[in-house]
Amino acid sequence: MAKKKMTHSPFVEPDETELLARPRNKSTKRIFVAATRQNDGKTTTCLGLFAALRQFSDRVGFIKPVGQRFIEVEGQKVDEDSVLLESIFHVGLPLMAMSPVAIDGTFTRRYLKDPDDSLKVIVDKMSRAFDRTAYEKDYVIIEGSGHAGVGAVFDMSNAQVAKLMGAKAIIVSQGGIGRPVDEVAINKALFDKYGVEVIGAILNKVMPDKIDLIREYAGAGLKRLGVPLLGVLPLQKRLAAPNLSQIVDEIGGRWLNGREQAANERILRVVIGAMTAKGVIDYLQPGVLIITPGDRDDIIFSAIASAGLSGKKVVSGIVLTRNILPHPKLMEMLARTNIPTVICSEESYAVASRINSMTVKTQPQDHDKIPIINNLVMDNVDMKKIIEAFEPGRA
Repeated sequence: MAKKKMTHSPFVEPDETELLARPRNKSTKRIFVAATRQNDGKTTTCLGLFAALRQFSDRVGFIKPVGQRFIEVEGQKVDEDSVLLESIFHVGLPLMAMSPVAIDGTFTRRYLKDPDDSLKVIVDKMSRAFDRTAYEKDYVIIEGSGHAGVGAVFDMSNAQVAKLMGAKAIIVSQGGIGRPVDEVAINKALFDKYGVEVIGAILNKVMPDKIDLIREYAGAGLKRLGVPLLGVLPLQKRLAAPNLSQIVDEIGGRWLNGREQAANERILRVVIGAMTAKGVIDYLQPGVLIITPGDRDDIIFSAIASAGLSGKKVVSGIVLTRNILPHPKLMEMLARTNIPTVICSEESYAVASRINSMTVKTQPQDHDKIPIINNLVMDNVDMKKIIEAFEPGRA
């Protein structure tokens, strides 16, 4: 094959490297995980599948070829999901191999100025990264960037990437009957166009009392599309619950007390302190965040008194709103407790609304979530079907 000299690419400097048109690796089994829309649980599914596949083989790799949410690692843009998976499972692969292409704010414009040469460079970069990731691995999980068409503007939609990688696809959708079946059908059509086999669908975030209903009727709808239902994952409220640090960032708050001990405190319920001091007692329990103006000395004192009497954690946090500080004596008493306390400028209902509408992503420090995610897939996904999809001679 002749060597191709790149002279116009906006992505790399000119060199004499032979560009790959596809990965050299042909033996490693590869599973491409796509979702029907944003926040359907694709990353959670990838984490759970990784753990589940390790029950069959300790030689499992991971790659997210196209990353849209990235962080800087040693001066390089690396997708945050690759960093997350490496921090949890210690895959032992270079992060740049697990995250070869990061889409920054000007990527698409740079690409469209010179799409032909740029595409060759991207394909080469992804192919080499996959070969590095798949080296001596039995399975590689490939995380997509959303639905099947995401990335089409730069000729690297999820369907196109799955084809390039020689992968078989799993589609993740939120629970329901009509909507997920309709959305899986749309996504499957694009995978079919590129010759990518869809080995099944996983329905996520299903209310526990609806699981049997969803499994029966959504399963029947998917079967008519030729898509097996691989699993139904029950809603886990803890996975969608933010920690206190995430809330502080979201509301633009600042810490007054308990930051070192409570930065990763999980908030399961938000209560606006509009009741009497007597009424607030019923809400003082771990997992609860109290939102109240700083001049509600009665509510703040009730929390302080409860902490002093019990000697235990009585609440997971207090947010003081409208930038109002409590009385100085109360501040002194608060400092002697373990009650996490934050102050911000907005009023209470606006703060509660912002918290309730947060999109919560799993982070490396979310150690409490990892066992839940691992068990979620192992207990509810038919891994045997996934393994069988790669058996020799299977159509």
